[in-house]
Amino acid sequence: MLTPTHCDLFKQPFFQFAQLKQYCPERIAPLKSAYKNAWQDWRDEIVQAACELGEPFAPPHIERWCNGWQVRAHFFAYFKYAQYDNSAAILSVLLNRRRLTVSLDWHAYRANRSAYSLAQYNQWLDILDIPTWGDFDIWHGNDDEYADYPQLATLPENGLNLRDPNDFFCIGKHLARDDLANHNSLEFIVATIRQLLPLYEQIHIQAA
Repeated sequence: MLTPTHCDLFKQPFFQFAQLKQYCPERIAPLKSAYKNAWQDWRDEIVQAACELGEPFAPPHIERWCNGWQVRAHFFAYFKYAQYDNSAAILSVLLNRRRLTVSLDWHAYRANRSAYSLAQYNQWLDILDIPTWGDFDIWHGNDDEYADYPQLATLPENGLNLRDPNDFFCIGKHLARDDLANHNSLEFIVATIRQLLPLYEQIHIQAA
């Protein structure tokens, strides 16, 4: 299970190896070891979640713990239905220094290869209702990942207006760093993904 210690891994003064070599070269070896161990826990948890979710999901995408020139400031993974593999709509799981987040998201880095447009993605907003998703947090795609997000039920009447043609919303739930000690993170990931499925499916029903 994920713990507060996994979040604390990301409280680093430097993430780039060039900076680490310049200012604290003695930290590189233990930092790499700590990242590898924590990432293995992360990978195991995502794989377990995939096993519980089963079909029609494709195998999850799990981002590596480094990209060659820096260690990550968070761990990231996402799920898709196998039949929607060509869609940039994803069910994402993110762990950073502040919290664990599970959300419906638009994978902007894959948007140019998506068979579904951003406008089609945003159609899930049409079926939102307070009784079902009122306790979910909702935020704009370019909002800071460490920001506080409002719950759907607290938004004003115009709170779901898009800012521009490239804007989109994410909706999801979070476990704060301290709460990880008192919750089963695997159960949280699986349950939240299942709750978000009607919205995820609506994107592709509308786009079909």
